[in-house]
Amino acid sequence: MTVNLRMIARLDIKGANLIKGIHLEGLRVVGDPHVHAVNYYATGADELVFMDIVASLYQRNNLSEIIKRVADKIYIPITVGGGIRSLDNVSQMMHSGADKVSINTAAIERPQLITEVANRYGSQCMVVGVEAKRVAPGRWEAYTNNGRERTGIDVLEWVKQVADRGAGEIMITSVDQEGTRKGFDIALLQTVCDTVNLPIIASGGFGKVEDLSLSAQTGVSGIAIADALHWGRMSLPFIKAQALQAGLDVRPFSGVPAL
Repeated sequence: MTVNLRMIARLDIKGANLIKGIHLEGLRVVGDPHVHAVNYYATGADELVFMDIVASLYQRNNLSEIIKRVADKIYIPITVGGGIRSLDNVSQMMHSGADKVSINTAAIERPQLITEVANRYGSQCMVVGVEAKRVAPGRWEAYTNNGRERTGIDVLEWVKQVADRGAGEIMITSVDQEGTRKGFDIALLQTVCDTVNLPIIASGGFGKVEDLSLSAQTGVSGIAIADALHWGRMSLPFIKAQALQAGLDVRPFSGVPAL
């Protein structure tokens, strides 16, 4: 069976803690990222995304040790983002156990970095994170620094450039919907999927199982889930079972992997 829709657990990290906010603000501590990551792997996550959400602010990524510890226990793709500004930073993350890196702020500041990473490590390693905020019907502006800074850049023009520069994937986070549990920005996802021929991960707003069907109809290839998992409102086996019942093409949960 070809699996089209990946269920991705997203873990936002501040210091040593897994945290969660609303609209990328108002952060609350959830717990130990290692414990949660291993649990998500054991309960059927297809991939994990770790984001150091204050890294760009301080121009450094502190996830190396967390990733090293997690990578010894987990055998699914791991994406790491936040504060990655150079090929040396990418190399450090890859040596720590990451399979892919997600770059947002540094990519907007120097788009050539996308091509440099893709050329050295392969496009499949280069994920561009896009933080999108609606500015008018059918128009979104790209933000940086975990939704703190406006760029004046149109999201659709930016994703076209991202694709042209060699990115292998885009993770698009709706700043408006993030942490609200009110569903994804479907218009944003549809427009991005119609604009570029790249795998798109939807992030920001998942609240109920019906959101999966709505997002899948846009053509996204992955769903990033945080709030629902972190606070125990839903489990990955439950989400996958409901997705399969709704006719979505997801990898079924078949038991606990060997840890």
